[in-house]
Amino acid sequence: MADANRNIEIEHKFLITGEGWRGHGDGIRYRQGYIAVSETATVRIRIGGNAAFLTLKGRAAPGSISRPEFEYPVPPADAAEILEQFCGDAVVEKTRFRIPFEGFVWEVDEFHGRHQGLLLAEIELSREGETFERPDWVGEEVTGDYRYSNAWLAGASGP
Repeated sequence: MADANRNIEIEHKFLITGEGWRGHGDGIRYRQGYIAVSETATVRIRIGGNAAFLTLKGRAAPGSISRPEFEYPVPPADAAEILEQFCGDAVVEKTRFRIPFEGFVWEVDEFHGRHQGLLLAEIELSREGETFERPDWVGEEVTGDYRYSNAWLAGASGP
């Protein structure tokens, strides 16, 4: 989630190698769908645990990983109806684990359904170029590879 004061998301995304991340945090099951995906923005609805959010994300400028993000709480019952009425099959199901490591929190997504077995790790930064240590279970970086975006995995977007 973006910094609430700046409405900017700065994140790196990686594939996971190995099982070393397991057992370091409790997971929350998420179901998220895509209402709209265009060249300039993505509109998502997400339910996780007892909370739900509507999120609008812009695109990063060329050569940047920073992008605008606005997120708003939604009543979970409304979010469930929005998922059903507006998202169709453009839905991703996953369990997200939050794992502290060297002063940062890594989010590990374990996907379910048609993407069962896919594991991705994300780290959010406070500024571009900020340095961080990678845990030994973090593999190849896939930041910017649209094939690993949740919208693409949901079937809601293309290159």
